[in-house]
Amino acid sequence: MDQKDTEMNEKGVTSSTSGVVVQVREKKGPLRAAIPYMPFPVAVLCLFLNTFVPGLGTFVSAFTVLCGARTDLPDRHMCCVFWLNIAAAFIQILTAIVMVGWIMSIFWGMDMVILASMCHSVLCILT
Repeated sequence: MDQKDTEMNEKGVTSSTSGVVVQVREKKGPLRAAIPYMPFPVAVLCLFLNTFVPGLGTFVSAFTVLCGARTDLPDRHMCCVFWLNIAAAFIQILTAIVMVGWIMSIFWGMDMVILASMCHSVLCILT
């Protein structure tokens, strides 16, 4: 072990002195980035709808964009993001026949709830 790369601290654990900090950021496609940050109860409702009728919760979430819900596509116009959500809903509906759309729909609803809980926790911290 090279002495200049690691050193012992007082507890006897080795630590690197020439470490590199790596930041990982998820890159989202346009459909995934178009998922709106909704209030938590609305996101749970959309997850429930997506679980039993694939694409219905995604379709409902598209209208929250028109009501001012924020997305990860700030440079796109509200109508463009609305139509991206409508397209995602139709993809889920059309591919539900082969189970892919149903699974995609459930994951989409889970993402809605995760985004809503992240947004809710940030608002609680700020207030």
